[in-house]
Amino acid sequence: MSRLVRTEPLLGEPPLRVPGDPYSVVVLLQGYAEPEGVNGAVRADGSVTLVLPRAWGQASSHREHPPEGGEAKTALEEAARGPILVDTGGPWAREALLGALAGQGVAPTDVTLVVGTHGHSDHIGNLGLFPDAALLVSHDFCLAGGRYLPHGLGEERPLRLGPGLEVWATPGHGGQRDVSVVVAGTALGTVVVVGDVFERDGDEDSWQALSEDPVAQERSRKRVLGLADVVVPGHGAPFRVVREAWNPETKGSGNGGQGPVV
Repeated sequence: MSRLVRTEPLLGEPPLRVPGDPYSVVVLLQGYAEPEGVNGAVRADGSVTLVLPRAWGQASSHREHPPEGGEAKTALEEAARGPILVDTGGPWAREALLGALAGQGVAPTDVTLVVGTHGHSDHIGNLGLFPDAALLVSHDFCLAGGRYLPHGLGEERPLRLGPGLEVWATPGHGGQRDVSVVVAGTALGTVVVVGDVFERDGDEDSWQALSEDPVAQERSRKRVLGLADVVVPGHGAPFRVVREAWNPETKGSGNGGQGPVV
């Protein structure tokens, strides 16, 4: 007996909120990648996602800054007590990002941690809006003011930010240093914000051409599909991951749109 994995769209328009405890996930801006004109030109921007701790609310006006001393683990956990932004879109999306944050009652100064899944301009183009936040961009972690801390992130060693909240090393698209954010305990199960590990739902025929390390990215994609209930891709709508038992000796299973077996 094998597990059959297929995907299906998660209906709804941004901002798409998935409540959870202790963290909710809000897809603020949906990424896109659209051919434009000739000669292979593409107009694109990356998805932007907000992770909100349940303990954080509009009544909380006191901002806790990560400690200046100590280890990265402590600093990351402190930074994750406030709003966490995963990717920022490109600089051309500045006003859209500010408006989307305001719609959730979050000011740029409220954001305590920004995670950049990888270093492409359509994913980290607005870091300058958050000078007071701690930054985890790919594998580089620094506190406000540029104090960098080592942390030991690896494919077999995720970074724990809080209960059910982790950063995974998911190499491939941008090389060896891409990361994804895993949020367990939401109303839809485990949500994984993956940057460009998945460009979009149904990208099987195109992602390899954009990958710096397809072998590593294939490995990352399988890891994500093995855990996620919802995936937030870099350039498309969020999608559900559906797992079904499948007997290869049984014909006519009726699993239309089936994805890879993991």
